[in-house]
Amino acid sequence: MNDLTQLQVQIEDFVATLTLNSPPVNALTRVLNDELTLALDRISEMDEVRAVVLTGAGKVFCAGADLKGRKDVIKGPGDLPAHSRRTRECFHAIRECAKPVIVAINGAALGSGLAMAASSDILVASEKATLGMPEVDVGLLGGGRHAMRLFSHSRLRFMALTGTRIDGAELYRLGIVEACVPPEELMAKAYSIAKSIASKSPVATRMFKHTLNVIEDMSLRDGYRYEQDMTAQIAKTDDAKEAQTAFAEKRAPVFTGR
Repeated sequence: MNDLTQLQVQIEDFVATLTLNSPPVNALTRVLNDELTLALDRISEMDEVRAVVLTGAGKVFCAGADLKGRKDVIKGPGDLPAHSRRTRECFHAIRECAKPVIVAINGAALGSGLAMAASSDILVASEKATLGMPEVDVGLLGGGRHAMRLFSHSRLRFMALTGTRIDGAELYRLGIVEACVPPEELMAKAYSIAKSIASKSPVATRMFKHTLNVIEDMSLRDGYRYEQDMTAQIAKTDDAKEAQTAFAEKRAPVFTGR
């Protein structure tokens, strides 16, 4: 992916590392927005990737929308709806990526940054990480619906109406992130999770993520029925048969992704 300018991509041992690199604070520019969407769509169809780690370069994960560049993107009729659509699709590209996405929150994740984190599958945080919705202070709205996937009713409204940021230690206490570690240990923690996922059947992890996305807004009855149907489908795959054989033979499975 050498054609990307504000997103760094590295692939090693079935793990793709995506690093937001839009100095100075990794604001979600038009370029970064489109490059992140493109990279995730590509990764969805790449057999050499089984898990993704998403993080930010420098001291900030993502400070939110690119307010300074807004005037260059929204110039006339139709520009605002188009811009809003592109932004929505960027977050959906994270959620709908066929491969599980672990977000390593290295610093402030505000507004759009919070939405990216909430759209990911697993969250880990640095001790210097914060999540927040500062829109109330700049005459905007946004990110609340994504934040509802992470925070309780009162905490969400407290954050939205006051602009208060929640730090990594509190995020861990609330069970929103899987770990809160010193900055120098953040990527190692994220990679350990990604490599654990990458060692599993790529068919199973892909289908399980898809199933979890689908059933998230279903009733208990409909959701579990859908999950049962997906279980019947995955049982027919070569990877499922290999997993069962390896379990019986007390050896590590060798998955082919089929």
